[in-house]
Amino acid sequence: MAKVEAAIRSKLETALQLEFIAIENESDQHAGPPGRESHFKLTLVSEDFNGLLAVKRHQKIYGLLAEEMAGPVHALALHLHTPKEWLAKGEQRPDSPNCLGVGS
Repeated sequence: MAKVEAAIRSKLETALQLEFIAIENESDQHAGPPGRESHFKLTLVSEDFNGLLAVKRHQKIYGLLAEEMAGPVHALALHLHTPKEWLAKGEQRPDSPNCLGVGS
C-alpha cells in the first residue's frame, strides 16, 4: 500500500467506527506523472454518519484528512453512508466519471 493511501486509511480507521471502507487511488485516471497519489475515491459506511447531512459528513472527512488535502491529495470523491443507507443502495458505489484532463 502506498504512503498517502496508508495515512488516509489509518486516520479514518482510528477516528471512525467503520463497517466498510474502500479506498481507491484513481490518480492514473487523471493527467500527471504515473505513480502519484493525488485522486482518491472513498466509500465509507459508519454509524458515525447517523443524523448528519451529507455536507456535515464531508466536512468531517475533510477535517480528518486536512493534512493530506493540503499536500499530495488534489481530489476526493466521497461516498459516505450509514449502514442502513448502504444496504438500501445494494452495497454498491458509483463509477467515477472520466477525467477530461487525461492525455492533455
